[in-house]
Amino acid sequence: MAPTQAQAQVETKDRRSRAPRRRQSEILEAAARVFHEKGYESTSIQDIADAVGILKGSLYYYITSKEDLLYEILQDVHQDALKNLDTISALEGTALQKIRAFCVVHFAHNAENLVKMGVFFKDFRSLSGERRKTIVEERDLYDNFLRDLIRQAQKEGSVCPDIDPKLAAITILGMLNWVYQWYRPGAGMSAIEIANEYGDFVVAGLACDPKAHKSGHRRMFAPLPAGLESFERNGAKPKRAGRAKKSR
Repeated sequence: MAPTQAQAQVETKDRRSRAPRRRQSEILEAAARVFHEKGYESTSIQDIADAVGILKGSLYYYITSKEDLLYEILQDVHQDALKNLDTISALEGTALQKIRAFCVVHFAHNAENLVKMGVFFKDFRSLSGERRKTIVEERDLYDNFLRDLIRQAQKEGSVCPDIDPKLAAITILGMLNWVYQWYRPGAGMSAIEIANEYGDFVVAGLACDPKAHKSGHRRMFAPLPAGLESFERNGAKPKRAGRAKKSR
């Protein structure tokens, strides 16, 4: 009888607890690189064994399945990220300061884990039910943490009340998470410099002086040019430009 998923996880954990830590790390790093280059579905156990420099059969001493590796990679990067939330929560400062800290720390973390972050965003859906549920729940902790900070900053009067916390959090995380697509260490600005630029950008987009607040004031800085009035209508879809009438 084939082992259940729970049994397989226990067996793998037992094997890895007995295995040298350096070899475990080598296997995870190699698997992450291959997944990133080829994609999880296109990667074979043989590909990973070749990348590590061991026989395919030897790899099964450390794992039960290819999915074990994917799950371990995602868990490793997630656990480090979640520790950052604890660090930010413990900081002294306003909610807006913590939002900036969140942006700086999260960008730096992503920049230090480009390969694993790439694997997460491209391949986490390849996990089976329970494992994917665990990863998604951990991801949602990040989203909810940022939303709560935005709501708290609105209560404190430092973030514009016109802003929707859910939409703002999705936008900010999308910007911060996309780093794996374009950032290359050693090319241009450092990760810390960019992280601080991102932090400045986010704070500038959220901050508001409650004494000077006026509903809709943020849009007054750069109203849309004439001809795009349909995009200003709340909830209205922009009209398609009609075909020009032929002159008779």
